[in-house]
Amino acid sequence: MTVDYPSDADGDALRGVASSGNDMSKPMVFDFHIAAPDEATAQKVADAAAKLGYQTELVFDDEEEDLDDDPLPPWTCECSKMMLPDYDALIAAQEELDKIAQPLGAYADGWGTFGNADD
Repeated sequence: MTVDYPSDADGDALRGVASSGNDMSKPMVFDFHIAAPDEATAQKVADAAAKLGYQTELVFDDEEEDLDDDPLPPWTCECSKMMLPDYDALIAAQEELDKIAQPLGAYADGWGTFGNADD
């Protein structure tokens, strides 16, 4: 299945997923990352995302603070969902999660997938 994705970071990432031998016509788990300033905020994001059908996990990375002059927040709420690798659906999911995150002082910080090549 050949798909023409837009020329942006999400399109580039989807092309990478496709070129790794994944079946782009079948669903796979996507992990959306929400950067949060503290555990309480990350938990609020997780609670709201779970109500929308995401599986959630909180991750603390105390080394993240030391990487550069503008460090990422140390907490991440990983919001996972099984879905087709569709560009518009991925953008919609990121926007949906960002609407939860931004009022709380958090923000969507990308996504990843292990694909479905090994399924």
